[in-house]
Amino acid sequence: MTEAEQAVLTNDLLLEAENTYWEWVQYYEIYKLKSKIVDINKDRLQLTKKTFEYGERPAIDTVEAVSQLQSFELQQRDAYLNFVKSTQQLQVFLWKDGQELFEISQLFYPSDQLSDHAAYSDFEFLLQEFKNMETNSHLSILYYNQKNNILESERKLKWQSFLPKLDFTYNFFNKENYRADYLPLFDNNFQYGLKLEIPVFQREARASYQMAKIKINQNQLDTQMKKRELDTKIETYKNELMNYHSQIDLSENNLTNYQRLLYAEETKYSNGESSLFLINSRENKVIDAQEKFISIKTKFLKSFNKLKWMKENFSL
Repeated sequence: MTEAEQAVLTNDLLLEAENTYWEWVQYYEIYKLKSKIVDINKDRLQLTKKTFEYGERPAIDTVEAVSQLQSFELQQRDAYLNFVKSTQQLQVFLWKDGQELFEISQLFYPSDQLSDHAAYSDFEFLLQEFKNMETNSHLSILYYNQKNNILESERKLKWQSFLPKLDFTYNFFNKENYRADYLPLFDNNFQYGLKLEIPVFQREARASYQMAKIKINQNQLDTQMKKRELDTKIETYKNELMNYHSQIDLSENNLTNYQRLLYAEETKYSNGESSLFLINSRENKVIDAQEKFISIKTKFLKSFNKLKWMKENFSL
């Protein structure tokens, strides 16, 4: 394996590890969101029970509050399970000295948050860097270029099989105390040999040479295909990054509007102008919008990481 291949595989592994980490952070934030909403609904259930006891609310409101709480408790347990699974997936990339796998003995939690990543301020600089990069400087293309040099040397070697082969040999029999400067050219002390080989049919030579040329052509096609693949990947990652960044603003505004609607519905409910059913409906919209917001931020970071580690595969 060449150094270029090793570098590409290493960067791909680091990309997978970093994206796995931020997926782990995502699942933790969703779990925190579900836990928070469960606590809110527990308090709401207690309040609904008291208002029912005071005769201010019908009994059906307590059923509505219990159903909403149970729904969110199920979602909380599912979110916790996803968080535990993501922790186990993260363990694959955790190693100790001496190439020993790091065993997670107890559950731990991330200290980073999705909103703290530097990608939100650095992504424009990253996009600008790719404007000055050429695909030919990518490590994968350098590998194909090195392979082409090897195949070209092999082709030249195969060409030698078409040429006549001439072997010249001689043996010199020197007697003891015999002066070499007195030896005539064809004295008995010399034995000459001349061997000439000329290929007649050249079937094997032609086949080997054609095979070498086919390998070169195939490598050139592979190089072009790899360039096209890299160009497509880069454009895809760039489009994803810009698209998800614009979605973050839209999703955040959408979440803010749903939170305002929920607050307004709670105000109407406290004034006796609404129902618990409408509050739960607004609350579900807020939770969905919050999950969507978390998901979009994660997708943005993963696209940023793809482009960042793609940049590391370009030679300086």
